[in-house]
Amino acid sequence: MRRLFLYATAFLAGMSVMAIELAASRLLAPYFSSSQIVWTIIIGTIMIALALGNVWGGRLADKDPNPARLYRRLAVVAVWTAAIPFVGKYVIAVVSLGLAIFITENFLVWSAFLSCMLIFVFPLVLLGTVTPSLVKYAVNTLDNTGKTVGGLGALNTVGSIIGTFLPTFVTIPSVGTALTFIIFASVLMLLSLIYFLSVRQHLIRCLVSLLLLSAFSILSFLNRGFAFWTTDLVYEGESIYNYLQVGENDWEVFLSTNVLFGVQSVKIKSGGLNGYCYDYALASLWMADVAHKESMDVLILGLGAGTFASQAEKYLDNVTLEGVEIDQKIVDIAYEYFDLSDSVAVHVEDGRAFLSSSDKIYDVIFVDAYQDITIPFQMSTVEFFTIARQHLTEDGVLIVNLNMQSDAEGSINQHLCHTVASVFDEVWSAEVSVGGNREVYASNNPDMISNLENSLSAEVIPDQALRNLMGLVYQKLEPVEKGDLILTDDKAPVELLGIRVIDELIAQTILEYRQYYQEGGLRGLYEKLIGQ
Repeated sequence: MRRLFLYATAFLAGMSVMAIELAASRLLAPYFSSSQIVWTIIIGTIMIALALGNVWGGRLADKDPNPARLYRRLAVVAVWTAAIPFVGKYVIAVVSLGLAIFITENFLVWSAFLSCMLIFVFPLVLLGTVTPSLVKYAVNTLDNTGKTVGGLGALNTVGSIIGTFLPTFVTIPSVGTALTFIIFASVLMLLSLIYFLSVRQHLIRCLVSLLLLSAFSILSFLNRGFAFWTTDLVYEGESIYNYLQVGENDWEVFLSTNVLFGVQSVKIKSGGLNGYCYDYALASLWMADVAHKESMDVLILGLGAGTFASQAEKYLDNVTLEGVEIDQKIVDIAYEYFDLSDSVAVHVEDGRAFLSSSDKIYDVIFVDAYQDITIPFQMSTVEFFTIARQHLTEDGVLIVNLNMQSDAEGSINQHLCHTVASVFDEVWSAEVSVGGNREVYASNNPDMISNLENSLSAEVIPDQALRNLMGLVYQKLEPVEKGDLILTDDKAPVELLGIRVIDELIAQTILEYRQYYQEGGLRGLYEKLIGQ
């Protein structure tokens, strides 16, 4: 029974390590995104912690081969893990605000790294002590050392496999990140309790640990929101792919997958135009000569909550709309909060995978796919835009929404413009007045811009406000020149390029506070903050 319990500890500890790692990504994602860069930080930090734990755990086991020390450490890990969903977001906020004052480059990288270090290194160092400690306790003769070590390692690995799939497909989508931390904290606490009850030792410590775990669990459960400073949210939740929040104020409802940056969909309560990129995207319909076509097929890759689809359906009655959205929960939100019409055919699938498996041809394809605040690299490459071109009619128009507010040399916007221009003959762009987005219109039809110009009349666009906006888009149009900054499936560093833009946005936002610090130091900054 003793040996079986040690094997169970190896299994459950391995499962908990991976569960904490997966939950860590969801804790950080609403603040720093779920990009490959953030994943690299999480994995690197956890591997460092586990390596330190392996070394330390081996030395502790050699010094004092008493299992009670290991199970005391597991109780500490359990309490710490239960506290993460409640305390972690405040740690992230403090770290981010502090670093924003002092750091001007790679802010997100440093903030994510330091937050990860402060929140996760300590418990994972303690979990790293499990395997060497168990080897010391389980090996009682040199004749079966290899068998024992192999069995412990195998169970630890099998536990890690289950701990990889269980949070992603079961606990996080069904009960959320906070309860995922609490569930696996409870598993570790149960191990500790079983051990100490069996040996009838340290029962008072066990009781204190259990009370602390219960207290943090209740606090975490009652205060699960990531955007804890926001009061205008009508929905906050999680899916397999995203953190989701729906906010509402007096004039609009909006969907966002990040607590600070980016709005994926907007619904203006009064109806009509909203002035965002979705309205500018409507120009692509007249570029594809919707006024002279009996019907037009439009595909939206990255449907979100359906703002563009709703606007197109509102102003035109000869368009058939299809939307592709990878996240089923976003589709559900679209119907519940954004009044998405049932006439829009929705496919829950990856945009590129959908195009690759479809043989349908469209008049307009609108690419508006984002993963929180980053662009999915597979939908930003020359190979992807080539596939999109093959699904357009001869005079069809591709439109790409660029949400990164930068036109600097070598920016992500320039990379995307050059990439689109390498595939299409006619490429134009227009800066959106609201939100700082840029729309890129592409076609192999040389009359694309002429079609829009010829449509700017009352007979073709009877709605005055819409006609004025289409005229504004026409005035803003600029030709996109071909260039050498081409993104490919083999090389598309969109996340690094995107982080540069976000650093610029953050620097502009906190410039005033950085000046306070430069002029008066920490005291001057504190006085300004208190004064405000």
